[in-house]
Amino acid sequence: MKKIYYFIYILVLVFVFLNCFCSFSFAAYPKLVNTITNAFETIETWLLRIATPAAAVAVGSGVFMKKFSFGDEERIRTGKRIIRGSLFSYAFILCIDLVLSAIQLLVSKTEQG
Repeated sequence: MKKIYYFIYILVLVFVFLNCFCSFSFAAYPKLVNTITNAFETIETWLLRIATPAAAVAVGSGVFMKKFSFGDEERIRTGKRIIRGSLFSYAFILCIDLVLSAIQLLVSKTEQG
């Protein structure tokens, strides 16, 4: 009885190893990889299109708030915080863009193979 279990066990292992080490190539990328690549490209373009004008408007409003504060220290501090926060958020968005580009390079298709 043990011989049958060992035979079935070895047969299953051989089947698993043969399927793991086979190298079929159908010269195409899966639909999921193409979808993910296109999604990353779309996200990157939208992030950069929206982030740059938003940061410019935030920095501009902070500068105008500082300029027209007329000596009110609370408005000067608020203007500085707006400028600092908008620059940090813009830098964060650019870092996210770099991370998305790195992930896209890992997932996307390469020309060499």
